[in-house]
Amino acid sequence: MIVFLDTSHDLDQAAEELGGDIPVRQLFTPLTGRLPQRPDEEFAIDNGAFSRFDEKAYRALLQRNKPRRNLCRFVAVPDVVGSARRTLECFDHWRRLLKGWPLALVAQDGIEDLPIPWHSIEAVFIGGSTTWKMSPHAQQVIRCAQVFGKWIHVGRVNTPGRFEYFDKLGAHSFDGTGLARYSWMRERIAARAEAPDLGLEEARA
Repeated sequence: MIVFLDTSHDLDQAAEELGGDIPVRQLFTPLTGRLPQRPDEEFAIDNGAFSRFDEKAYRALLQRNKPRRNLCRFVAVPDVVGSARRTLECFDHWRRLLKGWPLALVAQDGIEDLPIPWHSIEAVFIGGSTTWKMSPHAQQVIRCAQVFGKWIHVGRVNTPGRFEYFDKLGAHSFDGTGLARYSWMRERIAARAEAPDLGLEEARA
């Protein structure tokens, strides 16, 4: 597994706080516009839509990182939080503009009733509301992604319970605002083995 962090903290320090056995890579978002800490390492790009999508900043972020596009694991295509149908409309528009980048569709509430464009993506990004993220519908999306051999990323993973939950489902990578900002939260994740009874309630937090 890999943890992608949008952080001003030193990535080596963050990795140490996570226990030293989990690779930490940089996540770029148009919300912060951070510069690369490790220009020659793998990275990923989020779109910032969970807070507020800024098209100008998103395009600028892509342009800045274009020279090292070959190192990019995925780019989260702009989405509409909580609506799979609207997200698929956004995807249909943006996928042509993002040609050459490894695209990630952000799975949202309702995607279980709609066709996923598997042949147009390299990754699926499990987003949506917390209730949907922890539902059987999200599990089914993950299982289907595994059948297609797609990268599986999960957003907003900030608790040991949620980390364990998605790790056991086979997710490849995670991110979380809390993980990016707080040493104590990373240390809680590192200590998860000391609390083997972590349940779904904490995963839902």
